[in-house]
Amino acid sequence: MSTTAELRVDRPMESSIHPAQGGITEVNHPLIQVHLTRLRNKTTQPSLFRASVTRLATLLAYEATKDLCLSKTMIETPLTETPGVELSQRVGLVPILRAGLGMVDPVLELLPMAEVWHLGLYRDEETAQPVRYYDNLPPQHPVDVAIVLDPMLATGGSAMAALMTLREWGVKQVKVVSLIASREGVDAVAAQFPEAQIFVCKIDPVLNDRKYIVPGLGDAGDRIFNTVRSH
Repeated sequence: MSTTAELRVDRPMESSIHPAQGGITEVNHPLIQVHLTRLRNKTTQPSLFRASVTRLATLLAYEATKDLCLSKTMIETPLTETPGVELSQRVGLVPILRAGLGMVDPVLELLPMAEVWHLGLYRDEETAQPVRYYDNLPPQHPVDVAIVLDPMLATGGSAMAALMTLREWGVKQVKVVSLIASREGVDAVAAQFPEAQIFVCKIDPVLNDRKYIVPGLGDAGDRIFNTVRSH
């Protein structure tokens, strides 16, 4: 049985990001480029699309969690006692319904102790503004670190609505993890919430007149849940 030591690991291991420092990180990795290509392809079937979302969410979550704080612990191996570490922060995953649900399970594989709190937001197609219809955040006891999960960061409206909700809840450290973003969207989020850390696989250059990311990948929620409508 392990016992937690009093001494705390104050500095995160192998991290280039300070917990109080926000910013935009476009993760450039060969595996991300390969899986992102499959994700963008309009002929990719729903099952393979979901598999690509899973792999990309895992790779992004690895980057986004490099600055989590640790505390020391002592454990027993089959041979002897040895020091180890464990997470010392409460981490909350905050998927934006519905598309964000596709990113929850792979992140939970890395953070099985994380809490999951849902936010329901949809985009008004007339105004392109987010409309909040659901959240299950408790009124008190915010998590130490909240990770917003949403495959697409287009105008940034949904991300900013989520971050405002988390700010009001009292969360001190916030992260946004998205697969694809627009330049306009990430810049808007960074300007409004400079404390937020934003992690994306790719920043695309423009939004079209319907506020969809170009080249993008279409509607992530429809493609994850196989609800693409024929035209």
